[in-house]
Amino acid sequence: MVRNGIDLVEIERIRRSCENPAFLGRVFGDRERAEWEARGKRTEQLAGAFAAKEAFAKALGTGIRGFRLSEVEVLHDALGAPYFAFSGNAEALVQKRGLIVSLSITHTDALAAAMVTAQEKGDPTV
Repeated sequence: MVRNGIDLVEIERIRRSCENPAFLGRVFGDRERAEWEARGKRTEQLAGAFAAKEAFAKALGTGIRGFRLSEVEVLHDALGAPYFAFSGNAEALVQKRGLIVSLSITHTDALAAAMVTAQEKGDPTV
């Protein structure tokens, strides 16, 4: 089975939320926050990551249940491409369901969007 999830978030809303340290700790994992700081603390990066987490939950078809958002980290490879790093219950869920998860993020000055595709490893389209 292949499932998609998409989400759109206002960057300004995330900027305001980030003023609360509890929000940062609840939503973003340690590696995610460290990468954000190393890349210049750009709010659009966190907004894209937040949209990606929401899109991931939609692709699962469960919403945000059984895992914490901080267990779904959005990191970037050497070329800047985003990818997920899972831990805790989120990692167990992905492994149990045998999922391959892909991610794309984009943003404008005001909005960040993410698209997630989750495929079961046994799916013939993989």
